[in-house]
Amino acid sequence: MSTAVAVQPAKESASIKSLPASDLFERMQQTYNTIARRAFEMFEGRGRGDGHDLEDWFKAESELLHPLHLDMAESDKAVTVHAEVPGFDAKDLEVSLEPHRLTISGKRETNEERKTAKTIYTEHCSNEVLRTIDLPADVDSSKVTATLKDGVLELVMPKLAPAHKVTVEESRY
Repeated sequence: MSTAVAVQPAKESASIKSLPASDLFERMQQTYNTIARRAFEMFEGRGRGDGHDLEDWFKAESELLHPLHLDMAESDKAVTVHAEVPGFDAKDLEVSLEPHRLTISGKRETNEERKTAKTIYTEHCSNEVLRTIDLPADVDSSKVTATLKDGVLELVMPKLAPAHKVTVEESRY
C-alpha cells in the first residue's frame, strides 16, 4: 500500500493521506511519454537517422528531469532522508511512501518577463524531479514527517516495530 506524504514548510508537521498506486503509475507514465516525445523530436531533427536512440533518450531525460541529490541515514528508530530540491515549494512536491520504498517527485514552472526600451525578453522554464529509492528498513507511514526548509526536504520515517519473538514453552500436564 502506498501513502502520500504532504510536504510542509519547516516547523510544521506533515499530514498523510492515502495515495492509490494508480496515481503514481499515471505520473510515471506521463513523465515517460514526455521524454519519449522529446527524444522523437531530436530523432526527427537529425533527419531520422538511425543509431542514436539511447543518446536521444538520455538527452531528453536530462532536459526534463533534474537529478535529486539526497543523503539517507538510519538509526535504531528511524530512517532520515535529506533531499536537495532548490527552487521547489512544498506545493510543487509529492512524496509517496511504501513500507520499503520512497518516491519523491516534483514539478515547477516559472515565467519571467523583462521589458526594456524596445526589447521584450521572455523566459519559461519547467523543471521536474523524480527519485525512487529502496529504504534499508520497513517504515511506519502513519508517523512520517516531511518538512521543507531552504531548499532541503527532510523526511523522518520511524521504523516499524520489529516482530517480537515469543518463546514457546512445553507444558506438562
